[in-house]
Amino acid sequence: MISRDTLIRAFASLGCVIGQSAIATLGKGDEWTKHIVVPSAGDMINSAVANDFDGDGQMDILSSFDGQVVLLQGPNWKRHILHVFDDSRSRTDPRSGCIHSCLIDADGDEDLDFCGSNNTVFWLECPADPLSGKPWTYRTVDDDILGTHCLITGDVNRDGQVDLIANSGRTADKTDFPDSITWLEIPEQPHSASHWIRHVFADRDAPGGSHYTGFGDVNGDGRPDISCAAKGGAGFPGGEWFAWWEQPANATGIWRKHVLADDQPGASNIHPVDVDQDDQLDFIATRGHGSGVLWFRGPDFELHEIDSEIEGPHCLSTIDLDEDGDIDFATCGRDVTGTAAWYENDGRGGFARHDIGHNQGSYDIRAVDMDGDDDLDLLIAGHTSNNIVWYENSLK
Repeated sequence: MISRDTLIRAFASLGCVIGQSAIATLGKGDEWTKHIVVPSAGDMINSAVANDFDGDGQMDILSSFDGQVVLLQGPNWKRHILHVFDDSRSRTDPRSGCIHSCLIDADGDEDLDFCGSNNTVFWLECPADPLSGKPWTYRTVDDDILGTHCLITGDVNRDGQVDLIANSGRTADKTDFPDSITWLEIPEQPHSASHWIRHVFADRDAPGGSHYTGFGDVNGDGRPDISCAAKGGAGFPGGEWFAWWEQPANATGIWRKHVLADDQPGASNIHPVDVDQDDQLDFIATRGHGSGVLWFRGPDFELHEIDSEIEGPHCLSTIDLDEDGDIDFATCGRDVTGTAAWYENDGRGGFARHDIGHNQGSYDIRAVDMDGDDDLDLLIAGHTSNNIVWYENSLK
C-alpha cells in the first residue's frame, strides 16, 4: 500500500493542491483540535495576540471586542479588562474593537506592551503586575494616519530598536496622509511623547484599500524592505495589487516601489519568505477580499497559483508548521462559512492543502505554541464568527 506521505509528496512534486476529499483521505487536517476561548462576542473580533503575561507558564491572549481591550488569562480564559474605549482619547471615534494589533516593547522595560489600531493607533503599557485589576495606561502612537489595517514590528533603520509599520489607507478627504504606508520610531521618552516619530515611505503610493504588510530583505542588500497588498474594488480605486518597497541606504529617504502584480482583485496579505530554499526571498500572498492563495518566485517573482478555490483568505501565517525545515503557511476565510487550512510545502514550492476547520471566520491568524508542547498551534480571531479559537497542532 502506498503511504500517506508518499502520496502527499507525489501530489506536491507536481505542483498540485490536494482537494478537500483527498484531505480527508490523507489526514494532516484531522490532526488539529479546535479549542474555543471566546464562544461569542457582541461584535466582530478582528485581532488576537498571545504571550505569557503573568509568567505562570500558560499562554494568555490579548484581544479587543465589545468596546474593551481584554486579557484572557490561560488556561481557563478568565477575563481582565485592560482598557475601555471612549471618544475622549483621540480625534477619531473608536470602533468597538481594533482592526489589528501587535505586541511591542514600547518603553524598553523588557516586557511586551499592546499596540492596537482603532482609528487611532495606540499602545497600552504593560505594568509590573499585568493582572492587578488596574487599567493599563493608554498612550497615542499616531492619530493623524487613518485606516490602519495592519500593525507589524521590525527594526526598519537597523539601529537596534524595534519600529512599528502602519498603513494609512484612507483618502485625502479623511487624512493628511492618504493612501500611504509609514514606519514609526519609538520616541526617546515614550511615556510623555504625544506621538511617535512618523516616516512616510510610501507617500500617496499605496492606493486602493491597502491591507496587510510584510517585512524582510527582499533584494539581499542588507536592508529590510516592506511589502503590502491592496484589495481594490468598488470605492477603492487604484487597488488590486501586490507590491514591495525597496529601502534606500537611508531609511528616511525615498523608497522605490516594485509592483509584483496589478490584476489581483481582493489582494490582502503578502509575506516575504524563502519558499523553495534557494536562499532567495519569494512572496506568499492571499486575496482576502476575493479568493485564492499564490506565491511569487524570486528573483523574477513569477506568479504561481497555489489554490484558486479557497474563499476570502484574509489572514496569513508563514512558518514551518510541521518542523521539516521549510516554510508552510496557514490561512482562514473571513466569513462565517470560512475554511481554516494549512498548506504543506514540499521544500520546492509545491503545496498540499489540509483543511483543519470549517464554518470559522477570521481576520487574524497567529502561529503560537498555545499548550506548551513545543509545536506551533494556530490562534484565530473570528471576525464575522465573533469568536476566538485556537487549533491544536498534533502533527508530531
